[in-house]
Amino acid sequence: MHWNIPNILTVMRLVAAPGVAILFLYFQRPLADWFALVLFVSAAITDFLDGYLARLWKQESKFGAMLDPIADKAMVIIALVVIVGLSTADKLVMDAWILLPATIILFREVFVSGLREFLGDSAGTLKVTNLAKYKTTVQMIAIAVLFAKGVFEHYYLNLVQGMDAEIYEGVMSGTIEDVNGVLTYWKVMNGTWSVGVVLLWVAAVLTAVTGWDYFVKARPFLKEPEA
Repeated sequence: MHWNIPNILTVMRLVAAPGVAILFLYFQRPLADWFALVLFVSAAITDFLDGYLARLWKQESKFGAMLDPIADKAMVIIALVVIVGLSTADKLVMDAWILLPATIILFREVFVSGLREFLGDSAGTLKVTNLAKYKTTVQMIAIAVLFAKGVFEHYYLNLVQGMDAEIYEGVMSGTIEDVNGVLTYWKVMNGTWSVGVVLLWVAAVLTAVTGWDYFVKARPFLKEPEA
């Protein structure tokens, strides 16, 4: 194992993955949302940098090739668990728009990891495809947008807390001047949520497609030997 810059960036991304969840244990919102957003985006950027620098400086290694997809999966899975938890906070039912695509993504990651472990994949039967790289990128963008939604949501709730119902209705309808930015935060919050959900569903579809592709490639190796 060589401790070059690409490998160090990959290790940093792996360490950052649980940090996204731990932040919510030690910081109040929206500070935790801001920290999680910055940490996640910074770690996601290293996903591009480590591979780019490894190719540019000809520092590609088996250690980096092994750890890179693990770091990506850890980041996505832990962040999704946090987002699902935040989306269901103070609610009696889970948010299906978040829960369903998150379930698809988590199931696929476990399924493909199991296939790789069973095959050993020393021949690279299930090597990472370009489509799989694209789905990881979409996953990370979707998660970053959903973290940003949490930031706007917190400011919006703080502004409306204790606000007179009549004044609130007037602000939302446009008949009363939006002095504190309540309507602005509401629009940004909902717009960010919509974009994040759409991107998460796109990521889920890409995740399912790549999962099926890996399964098709693995099927010949799963057949029982003929008697």
